[in-house]
Amino acid sequence: MFGIELSMIWAVLIAVAVFLYVALDGFDLGVGILFPFAKDRHERDQMQAAIAPVWDGNETWLVLGGGGLFAAFPKAYAALMPALYLPIILMLLALIFRGVAFEFRHHGRERGRKWWTVAFSAGSIVAAAAQGLILGAFVQGVNVVDGVFVGGPLDWLTPFSILVAAALVAGYALLGAGWLVYKTQGELFERARAWVKQLALLTAMGMGAVSLATLGVDPRVTYRWGLTMTSIDWSTFIVLAPLPIVAGGLCFLLWRGADKGQHLQPYLYTVCLFLVGYVGLAISLWPYIIPFAMTPQEAAAADNALSLMLWGALPMLPIILGYTAYVYWLFRAKVSDEASYH
Repeated sequence: MFGIELSMIWAVLIAVAVFLYVALDGFDLGVGILFPFAKDRHERDQMQAAIAPVWDGNETWLVLGGGGLFAAFPKAYAALMPALYLPIILMLLALIFRGVAFEFRHHGRERGRKWWTVAFSAGSIVAAAAQGLILGAFVQGVNVVDGVFVGGPLDWLTPFSILVAAALVAGYALLGAGWLVYKTQGELFERARAWVKQLALLTAMGMGAVSLATLGVDPRVTYRWGLTMTSIDWSTFIVLAPLPIVAGGLCFLLWRGADKGQHLQPYLYTVCLFLVGYVGLAISLWPYIIPFAMTPQEAAAADNALSLMLWGALPMLPIILGYTAYVYWLFRAKVSDEASYH
């Protein structure tokens, strides 16, 4: 029993780290995705300045999520990595590429600056799309036999994973637009408001399409939501029905908040929208850490290892959270119209 509790604690910690990565690094990826839609170089400078103090620290949560999976659930890590090598490598290369481009964009000459602008935007788009491909491949399930991946190198590339990738790119762009509404003023603020209104609709359509497609991934998912081919379990369906209703309400609040010129609310509504989708995904895949092949208990490391790592993680998490909150509070002011990244 104690081992089961430890494995579930670690599953929750990793899930929280992944969500924090999406909520935080998602908006700076989103800003990069929106780069091509900026009016001019000065506007792109403002966009870059809006994320400059925090963008690199946001990736801490990706390291924690990946490292936690490797240490706490080595069997799951060993089965997932061969299945997802290509999109994971693509994501990491894109993150490195955009990181270099972010710093070099300011220091390059005019021709080089244009190149690094394109590189930063392309790296952001590719990283977001790769994460969507990874998520889609994960949700549709990995071909595992006796704890070993037995599928092909391109099993991750399916219409479902491409749909998830497109929806995630739109969602990250919405996070980025919401962040720009919060951090900018003047003409860019007005442009970001328009982006939020457009992307709220696009993201709602993407989430709806992915949600419906997920119901067809495996019969266990449809059953989890109280649905079968011939009937509906109303007791289950009514309990879970508020999730899509809340998602629709949040999309409306997003649109309305942007229309009324609210500042922080559009970004917070978008984070809540991602949280609703995240909870819905957890409900669909429970109790698997690798759908539909391995549970956290089956994939976990030995109890003594989990316990030892937990003693290290528990004091560090409040420190990381506190430092992150302090940095965001310190750089809470809006970027001025004359700002550029230095």
